[in-house]
Amino acid sequence: MLRNMVEKDRKRLKRKIHIRKVVSGTPERPRMTVTRSNRHLSIQIIDDIKGHTLASASTLEKDLKSIKRTVEGAGQLGELLGKRLLEQDIKTVVFDRNGYLYHGLVKAMAEGARKAGIQF
Repeated sequence: MLRNMVEKDRKRLKRKIHIRKVVSGTPERPRMTVTRSNRHLSIQIIDDIKGHTLASASTLEKDLKSIKRTVEGAGQLGELLGKRLLEQDIKTVVFDRNGYLYHGLVKAMAEGARKAGIQF
């Protein structure tokens, strides 16, 4: 599976697999995973024991289409998800950067969630 991939994607997938061996979400402390594509950003809060998504925010949502794929937009998306989590009484999460390096958009999403009051 990894052999036919572009080198950059293959390295990210290897990092992702390595991280997921350790990082797992529980009902008390769910996993916050980030995804970025060339056009959109997405964050999900997942309970790995039940296999359910508890909350999510994405630039694909109708009312969030105005958020651009920039560092500022990623921060706004993180803050929005943080507010959604606080409404559900979730205050702590485990951060899963999904194999991406922790800088730029990924860092901005994490800092936006922290700004809203989420701890990780």
